[in-house]
Amino acid sequence: MTPTTLFYIIIATIIINFIIDKIIDNLNAKHFDDILPNEVADVYEKEAYIKSQNYKKENFRFNSLTSLFSITLTLLFFFFDGFRLVDNYARSISDNPIVIALVFFGIIMLASDILTTPFAYYKTFVIEEKFGFNKSTKKLFWLDKVKGWLMSIIIGGLLLSLIIWFYQTSGKNFWIYAWALVAAFTLFMNMFYSTLIVPLFNKQTPLEDGELKSAIEKFAQKVGFKLDKVFVIDGSKRSTKANAYFAGFGKTKRIVLYDTLINDLSTDEIVAVLAHEVGHYKRKHIIFNLVSSIALTGLTLYILSLFIDSELLSQALGVSTPSFHIGMIAFGILYTPISEVTSLFMNYVSRKFEYQADNYAKEYFGAEPLISSLKKLSKNSLSNLTPHKTYVFMHYSHPTLKERIVNLRK
Repeated sequence: MTPTTLFYIIIATIIINFIIDKIIDNLNAKHFDDILPNEVADVYEKEAYIKSQNYKKENFRFNSLTSLFSITLTLLFFFFDGFRLVDNYARSISDNPIVIALVFFGIIMLASDILTTPFAYYKTFVIEEKFGFNKSTKKLFWLDKVKGWLMSIIIGGLLLSLIIWFYQTSGKNFWIYAWALVAAFTLFMNMFYSTLIVPLFNKQTPLEDGELKSAIEKFAQKVGFKLDKVFVIDGSKRSTKANAYFAGFGKTKRIVLYDTLINDLSTDEIVAVLAHEVGHYKRKHIIFNLVSSIALTGLTLYILSLFIDSELLSQALGVSTPSFHIGMIAFGILYTPISEVTSLFMNYVSRKFEYQADNYAKEYFGAEPLISSLKKLSKNSLSNLTPHKTYVFMHYSHPTLKERIVNLRK
């Protein structure tokens, strides 16, 4: 195979993936105006449903525009030897492979983020604002951006530097050490993300004594779930959309409630949501997801090690000197079909886990409070209640609201 042939295979992979996504998106969009199924017919009143349809349509148009912009930019970068130009510039700064890679990825990621920032700004301050979701300020938007860049530079730069160092010192066996590093980092972040990273962006405060805390403690005691830490996060500083999540293991585990969730739901509904989250923990879903993520990372790194020093990959992107960072770019694109398959599998498993967590909440707290909470959360976020089956299969990590209600009422 020649570099030119591989180049066009890479281009074809990008275009085919884009076309498939657009076909599925359009299939989904054709069902925006469907009549609501009986199970969810009471979620929206007439005006609210019209608002939800307008929200879906506006997001569809916006996402179509941004994805078209993104693929056009990507293809232009490929056809005008963008990788070679950035690689040459990085090599003009240093001869050290780690520095070269850091400069290379730094330029590409920063340029990409700068070019897409106007779209993120528009979505936040025009679309989300128009439909009553946005609570963020322009100052907070830019602070989040800067913090995100700094985190990427510090954490991403450190991880990338270590992985390249492993490659320099151990050759193709680098994947073993890189896997161990990523596994340790993933485990660390699962345990301490809520205590180390979240405070950089949000304030978390212990849930105050009162009816809600008593109800949560009563449920936790009933199911034998030791829970010392329940926190409220100020999600309302950015959006009116509500959420709750479970974080950590052992002594670091905690339940985090968005303040918007507390404002939108009744005490029983909130406890039902927490019962669902506890169900994930009790059914070992968190452990499964962690182990699966680490295993898939190991597989990906192993396959990467087989191709990372390929001259063919580098030459396909217009770079004559094989290097780790160029190999990563080419491999990442060619690996897309495999990652799509693994993503489909993980989404399928995730949907099964959601049913199991719902069933746990149903068994230990009752179905109706959870159904009521799911309906309110869907209404308040203007969720799409009539998605196309193919779109659900490809993209949903949760069953649809209708499917969850049918399951809960069995």
